[in-house]
Amino acid sequence: MSSITDPEFLPVMESFYTIQGEGSFSGTPAYFIRLGGCDVGCVWCDVKESWDASQFEWVNVKEIAQEAKDSGANLVVVTGGEPLMYDLAELTTSLKALGLQTNIETSGAYPLSGKWDWICFSPKKFKEPLNEFYSESQELKVIGYNKSDFKWAEGHAEKMNPEAQLFLQPEWSKEKEMTPLIVDFVKQNPKWKISLQTHKYMDVP
Repeated sequence: MSSITDPEFLPVMESFYTIQGEGSFSGTPAYFIRLGGCDVGCVWCDVKESWDASQFEWVNVKEIAQEAKDSGANLVVVTGGEPLMYDLAELTTSLKALGLQTNIETSGAYPLSGKWDWICFSPKKFKEPLNEFYSESQELKVIGYNKSDFKWAEGHAEKMNPEAQLFLQPEWSKEKEMTPLIVDFVKQNPKWKISLQTHKYMDVP
Protein backbone atom coordinates (compact mmCIF):
# COMPACT_ATOMS: atom_id res chain seq x y z
CA MET A 1 0.00 0.00 0.00
CA SER A 2 1.53 3.33 -0.99
CA SER A 3 -0.86 6.19 -1.54
CA ILE A 4 -0.06 9.75 -0.53
CA THR A 5 -3.82 10.36 -0.13
CA ASP A 6 -4.46 7.49 2.31
CA PRO A 7 -4.03 8.74 5.90
CA GLU A 8 -3.95 5.16 7.21
CA PHE A 9 -0.54 4.60 5.61
CA LEU A 10 2.60 6.72 5.89
CA PRO A 11 6.13 6.39 4.46
CA VAL A 12 8.37 5.64 7.42
CA MET A 13 12.07 6.28 6.85
CA GLU A 14 13.01 5.21 10.37
CA SER A 15 11.67 5.03 13.90
CA PHE A 16 13.67 4.72 17.10
CA TYR A 17 13.66 5.34 20.85
CA THR A 18 16.24 7.90 21.91
CA ILE A 19 16.68 11.18 23.78
CA GLN A 20 15.22 14.35 22.33
CA GLY A 21 18.24 16.55 21.77
CA GLU A 22 16.70 19.89 20.80
CA GLY A 23 14.36 22.61 21.97
CA SER A 24 11.89 22.55 24.84
CA PHE A 25 12.04 18.79 25.41
CA SER A 26 15.82 18.45 25.22
CA GLY A 27 16.98 15.61 27.45
CA THR A 28 13.58 13.87 27.43
CA PRO A 29 13.25 10.21 26.35
CA ALA A 30 11.29 10.16 23.11
CA TYR A 31 10.24 7.80 20.33
CA PHE A 32 10.97 9.38 16.95
CA ILE A 33 8.98 8.64 13.82
CA ARG A 34 10.78 10.05 10.79
CA LEU A 35 8.56 10.23 7.72
CA GLY A 36 10.05 10.24 4.25
CA GLY A 37 9.40 13.04 1.80
CA CYS A 38 10.39 16.70 1.72
CA ASP A 39 10.45 19.43 -0.92
CA VAL A 40 11.60 22.30 1.30
CA GLY A 41 15.18 21.71 0.18
CA CYS A 42 17.37 23.09 2.98
CA VAL A 43 20.93 23.12 1.65
CA TRP A 44 22.29 22.21 5.09
CA CYS A 45 19.77 19.44 5.85
CA ASP A 46 21.44 16.58 7.73
CA VAL A 47 18.88 14.00 6.56
CA LYS A 48 18.75 14.63 2.81
CA GLU A 49 18.22 10.89 2.41
CA SER A 50 14.69 11.47 3.74
CA TRP A 51 13.63 13.66 0.82
CA ASP A 52 12.52 10.94 -1.62
CA ALA A 53 9.49 9.23 -0.08
CA SER A 54 9.27 6.61 -2.83
CA GLN A 55 12.18 4.63 -1.38
CA PHE A 56 10.45 3.97 1.96
CA GLU A 57 7.86 1.43 3.03
CA TRP A 58 4.34 2.72 3.60
CA VAL A 59 3.22 1.46 7.00
CA ASN A 60 -0.24 1.32 8.58
CA VAL A 61 -0.60 4.03 11.24
CA LYS A 62 -1.93 1.59 13.85
CA GLU A 63 1.22 -0.48 13.44
CA ILE A 64 3.36 2.67 13.72
CA ALA A 65 1.54 3.69 16.90
CA GLN A 66 1.79 0.24 18.47
CA GLU A 67 5.54 0.13 17.87
CA ALA A 68 5.83 3.51 19.58
CA LYS A 69 3.85 2.21 22.58
CA ASP A 70 5.90 -0.99 22.74
CA SER A 71 9.11 1.05 22.96
CA GLY A 72 8.17 2.17 26.48
CA ALA A 73 8.20 5.84 25.54
CA ASN A 74 5.62 8.33 26.76
CA LEU A 75 6.59 11.03 24.25
CA VAL A 76 6.41 10.57 20.48
CA VAL A 77 8.05 13.05 18.11
CA VAL A 78 6.96 13.00 14.46
CA THR A 79 9.55 14.54 12.17
CA GLY A 80 10.95 14.22 8.67
CA GLY A 81 11.53 15.14 5.99
CA GLU A 82 8.48 17.35 6.18
CA PRO A 83 5.82 15.29 7.98
CA LEU A 84 2.88 17.56 7.17
CA MET A 85 3.12 16.66 3.50
CA TYR A 86 0.69 13.97 4.71
CA ASP A 87 -2.61 13.94 6.54
CA LEU A 88 -1.57 12.98 10.08
CA ALA A 89 -5.03 12.86 11.67
CA GLU A 90 -5.20 9.06 11.76
CA LEU A 91 -1.68 8.80 13.14
CA THR A 92 -2.31 11.13 16.05
CA THR A 93 -5.66 9.49 16.78
CA SER A 94 -3.88 6.13 17.02
CA LEU A 95 -1.07 7.49 19.18
CA LYS A 96 -3.45 9.25 21.56
CA ALA A 97 -5.63 6.14 21.86
CA LEU A 98 -2.55 4.46 23.33
CA GLY A 99 -1.98 7.28 25.82
CA LEU A 100 1.05 8.77 24.08
CA GLN A 101 2.04 12.44 23.94
CA THR A 102 2.18 13.76 20.39
CA ASN A 103 4.85 16.26 19.35
CA ILE A 104 5.69 17.34 15.82
CA GLU A 105 8.61 19.15 14.23
CA THR A 106 7.66 20.98 11.04
CA SER A 107 8.73 23.77 8.73
CA GLY A 108 5.10 24.90 8.51
CA ALA A 109 5.13 24.71 4.72
CA TYR A 110 2.02 22.48 4.60
CA PRO A 111 -1.37 22.74 6.33
CA LEU A 112 -1.60 21.48 9.88
CA SER A 113 -3.31 18.11 10.36
CA GLY A 114 -3.62 15.87 13.40
CA LYS A 115 -4.10 16.54 17.12
CA TRP A 116 -0.81 17.67 18.65
CA ASP A 117 0.20 18.26 22.24
CA TRP A 118 3.20 20.27 21.10
CA ILE A 119 4.14 21.87 17.77
CA CYS A 120 7.76 22.81 17.17
CA PHE A 121 7.63 25.24 14.25
CA SER A 122 10.98 25.62 12.49
CA PRO A 123 10.48 27.86 9.44
CA LYS A 124 12.94 27.68 6.56
CA LYS A 125 13.96 30.30 4.01
CA PHE A 126 13.60 27.81 1.20
CA LYS A 127 9.78 27.52 1.41
CA GLU A 128 7.55 30.08 3.08
CA PRO A 129 5.50 28.82 6.05
CA LEU A 130 1.74 29.12 6.40
CA ASN A 131 0.34 31.75 8.75
CA GLU A 132 -1.55 29.25 10.94
CA PHE A 133 1.67 28.06 12.57
CA TYR A 134 2.36 31.39 14.26
CA SER A 135 -0.78 31.07 16.36
CA GLU A 136 -0.91 27.28 16.77
CA SER A 137 2.70 26.46 17.71
CA GLN A 138 4.08 26.22 21.23
CA GLU A 139 7.68 26.53 20.09
CA LEU A 140 9.58 28.49 17.44
CA LYS A 141 12.99 27.05 16.60
CA VAL A 142 15.14 28.98 14.14
CA ILE A 143 18.36 27.50 12.79
CA GLY A 144 21.28 29.93 12.72
CA TYR A 145 23.40 29.39 9.62
CA ASN A 146 24.74 32.91 9.08
CA LYS A 147 24.52 36.40 10.59
CA SER A 148 21.51 37.41 8.51
CA ASP A 149 19.45 34.73 10.26
CA PHE A 150 19.09 36.84 13.41
CA LYS A 151 17.00 39.49 11.68
CA TRP A 152 15.06 36.76 9.90
CA ALA A 153 14.40 35.03 13.23
CA GLU A 154 13.11 38.24 14.80
CA GLY A 155 10.67 38.67 11.94
CA HIS A 156 9.13 35.28 12.74
CA ALA A 157 9.19 35.89 16.49
CA GLU A 158 7.11 39.06 16.05
CA LYS A 159 4.30 36.98 14.54
CA MET A 160 4.28 34.24 17.18
CA ASN A 161 1.63 33.91 19.86
CA PRO A 162 2.86 35.38 23.18
CA GLU A 163 2.98 31.98 24.96
CA ALA A 164 5.37 30.41 22.45
CA GLN A 165 8.92 29.58 23.47
CA LEU A 166 11.60 30.99 21.19
CA PHE A 167 14.79 29.07 20.39
CA LEU A 168 17.86 29.79 18.30
CA GLN A 169 19.92 26.78 17.32
CA PRO A 170 23.30 26.81 15.56
CA GLU A 171 23.40 24.77 12.37
CA TRP A 172 25.70 21.84 13.14
CA SER A 173 28.32 22.51 10.45
CA LYS A 174 28.54 26.15 11.58
CA GLU A 175 28.39 25.38 15.31
CA LYS A 176 31.80 26.85 16.23
CA GLU A 177 31.14 30.02 14.24
CA MET A 178 27.49 30.59 15.12
CA THR A 179 27.29 29.55 18.79
CA PRO A 180 29.22 32.59 20.15
CA LEU A 181 27.07 34.90 18.00
CA ILE A 182 23.89 33.24 19.26
CA VAL A 183 25.09 33.52 22.87
CA ASP A 184 25.63 37.27 22.42
CA PHE A 185 22.29 37.72 20.67
CA VAL A 186 20.33 35.86 23.36
CA LYS A 187 22.03 37.85 26.12
CA GLN A 188 20.86 41.03 24.38
CA ASN A 189 17.42 39.59 23.57
CA PRO A 190 16.42 37.46 26.58
CA LYS A 191 13.05 36.44 25.18
CA TRP A 192 15.10 33.91 23.21
CA LYS A 193 16.71 30.69 24.49
CA ILE A 194 19.50 28.60 22.99
CA SER A 195 18.84 25.14 21.62
CA LEU A 196 21.79 22.84 20.97
CA GLN A 197 21.77 19.48 19.21
CA THR A 198 22.76 17.75 22.42
CA HIS A 199 22.16 14.29 20.93
CA LYS A 200 25.09 14.92 18.59
CA TYR A 201 27.34 15.91 21.47
CA MET A 202 26.26 12.72 23.29
CA ASP A 203 26.57 10.64 20.10
CA VAL A 204 23.06 9.19 20.27
CA PRO A 205 20.71 8.88 17.25
